[in-house]
Amino acid sequence: MFFYWLLLGVLVTWRVTHLLSTESGPWDVFGRLRRSAGTGFFGELVSCFYCLSLWIAAPLAWLLADGWRHRLLLWPALSAGAILLERIASRGEPAAPIVFEEPEDPNVLRS
Repeated sequence: MFFYWLLLGVLVTWRVTHLLSTESGPWDVFGRLRRSAGTGFFGELVSCFYCLSLWIAAPLAWLLADGWRHRLLLWPALSAGAILLERIASRGEPAAPIVFEEPEDPNVLRS
């Protein structure tokens, strides 16, 4: 595989992932898509750039590489390249806070 295809794959992975995870798009198409995804698996998928870049990189790796070994190695490489580009592009912006909520235990008494 030529360096050109690697660079092209990283750029496509970053662009599509960024479009789906953060941009509104024309007529707020992607914003509505994210809102309709809800809070389940797909809602969490489109809200996490890292997770979504893995899913976007998988079909690109399949298209760009020859043989299963190259595809298997190219898949995380495309995702990593997109993550690096995202970090460079959002260097001046504050990082999004990580929110973790534990489910309530029904056996705990409240005062």
